[in-house]
Amino acid sequence: MAAIHDLLAQVQDEALRARLEHEIDRLSKTKKFGLVFEEHLPECVPLYDIPVKRGSTVAKKTGTISEMYEVYSINDDVATCYHKVSEEREEIPVEELVCVAEFGEPIYPYLKPIDSICNAPTSDLWHTLIEADNYHALQLLEYLYAEKVDCIYIDPPYNTGAKDWKYNNDYVDSSDEYRHSKWLSFMERRLIIAKKLLNPKTGVLIVTIDEHEVHRLRMLLDQLFPEYYIQMVTYVTSPSGASQGRFSRIEEYAIYCFAKEAYVQAGDDPMIGEVETSTSVRWKSLLRSGPSSTRADRKNMFYPIYIDEKKGVVVEVGEALPFEEEPDFSPVDGHPVIWPVRTDGTLGRWSVGAETFRELVSKGYVQIGRYDEKRNTYGVTYLSSQTQKMIESGDVVITGRDKDTGIVSVEYANSHAQAIRTVWYRTRHNAGSYGTNMISSIIGKERKFSFPKSVYATLDSIYSVVKSNKDALIVDFFAGSGTTQHAVNLMNCLDDGKRRCISITNNEVSENEAAALLEQGFKPGDKEWESYGIARYITWPRTVCSVKGEDINGIPLKGEYLLTERALSDGLESNVSFFKLGFLDQNTVALGRQLKELIPVLWLKAGSIGRCPSIEEVSSMYIFEENQFAILNDEKEFVMFKQKISSNIKVIFFVTDSDAGYREMSSCYEYLTTYQLYSDYLENFRIIVRR
Repeated sequence: MAAIHDLLAQVQDEALRARLEHEIDRLSKTKKFGLVFEEHLPECVPLYDIPVKRGSTVAKKTGTISEMYEVYSINDDVATCYHKVSEEREEIPVEELVCVAEFGEPIYPYLKPIDSICNAPTSDLWHTLIEADNYHALQLLEYLYAEKVDCIYIDPPYNTGAKDWKYNNDYVDSSDEYRHSKWLSFMERRLIIAKKLLNPKTGVLIVTIDEHEVHRLRMLLDQLFPEYYIQMVTYVTSPSGASQGRFSRIEEYAIYCFAKEAYVQAGDDPMIGEVETSTSVRWKSLLRSGPSSTRADRKNMFYPIYIDEKKGVVVEVGEALPFEEEPDFSPVDGHPVIWPVRTDGTLGRWSVGAETFRELVSKGYVQIGRYDEKRNTYGVTYLSSQTQKMIESGDVVITGRDKDTGIVSVEYANSHAQAIRTVWYRTRHNAGSYGTNMISSIIGKERKFSFPKSVYATLDSIYSVVKSNKDALIVDFFAGSGTTQHAVNLMNCLDDGKRRCISITNNEVSENEAAALLEQGFKPGDKEWESYGIARYITWPRTVCSVKGEDINGIPLKGEYLLTERALSDGLESNVSFFKLGFLDQNTVALGRQLKELIPVLWLKAGSIGRCPSIEEVSSMYIFEENQFAILNDEKEFVMFKQKISSNIKVIFFVTDSDAGYREMSSCYEYLTTYQLYSDYLENFRIIVRR
């Protein structure tokens, strides 16, 4: 290096010498061993909602987004633009331009409500789907949930060379000699922020990948997560395999990064082989689901069950009610009555007849579940005939009997707690059967999504680290077809969990659909174009349909979920809000003119409890009791505001430019979480850019 610096001293041009010294200094700090890759130009994101005006940085809608211009003037809807690099002048119609944000510029995001689905009206738990470039969405999540996320699960583009992902709005294919380093740059930027989201003690990052980038990814994770324990799971996704004249590949990988206090809980399923070893014997729902589940299908299986709700036991089983008679839901001698009511409120039927059910009750083979607000009745489960045969054969053993109710406790005879292995083989992980085929049955074969994960593979991957945390916050910023949200909903159904999922996906249109839309005269940003993007065309429809239990045409879904014996047509008790990420003008935010737009952001920051509220008129204060947060918009009204704050409020936002005023007001609420607007919001994103 000394010789190089001696040679540099001979360079007469000071500016050139300074640039050379800078580059040599940077090269001297490059790792001599480990993963080395090119640091490519920052990515860009189109801002279709931002109007083009003088001074805007823009690109052509149908061109390369990294080919940027600056707008000098606009006359008669034609912009005079100068190329950012060549400085060449060009006249371009405004309708052909889109504003562009370069990564590294300060951005001030907000969330525009698009839609919502509510299938659990009595629950205050709401999930979130955000349509956005995931880099800027991650910046928003850093403001909202820094060090609060329990698990991040991502299924990023695999960089197979088959145009399966974009970089700066261009598809990257196998002919691009820099495709590996572009992919690593792309991933590194996102993983750096992802790490800031994870709980530093117990957080877990899960990244799925195949053989194309698995080794580079592992080295990248080693560099970015040096203090984490990193382990890789191999799991079979396609038993039939994929061959190109050599070995037939059947597996993919999930790389786990564990924070120092994060562990996998030993359980009853080692996840290797098809043998079911679970100690937890499943109790089957007495309410019939799926085909032939209406009252008319088996009239003799519609009878009342009377219970002691305090003890949780059946006290009497009535006879089948004649079909022409309507059921009476009134209690008898103080005992509530249970009739087979389906999730849609219609009358169904039980799975066994009254006499058989009485025998089950006498043996202690019946459990009374919790009260179901939606059906206005209680759940009832029993040990199926198959399980009873296993008790007789000794494969299932009765380990105890409740002294008050007589209800048995059972488990498999040959099972014991085992550590989950690092090689998984389960039929339910088949990506064809429980990924592609499941999505096709929900949203139709014409809405294709390439290589979706099995919902059960995703569920098992996440459940292995959040099984004991029923309130976990889970993030997926490569949401794609929406498998993670589907899996979390099913997971909560398994154990009555309240895990919350935040999913992020772009609204990218496939290459073939883009070509067809361009031929029809549509451009990116047009309503017709956006309607075919992943978020609008795949992710959200799948989310809505799986929650409601019906396909895209409103027809009830067929079949049952493998792990719950729950009919797909029953849907999943879940509430989800759908937003699109947008960007605000810094000056209007600082002046307090964007509170209406920021309400969804504040709702998320307060825990996304209850349906996201909205405001229409400017007020001095807002008390959102259902959502457990409040906003003081005018500090002169603090006394009145203080009188209105109830014990239900957990988070308060104070709008004030005075740091001293904020400290004085927040000191009255030391037992609550408080934030200062708008400086807290603005400074956060300035810091992100500086960092």
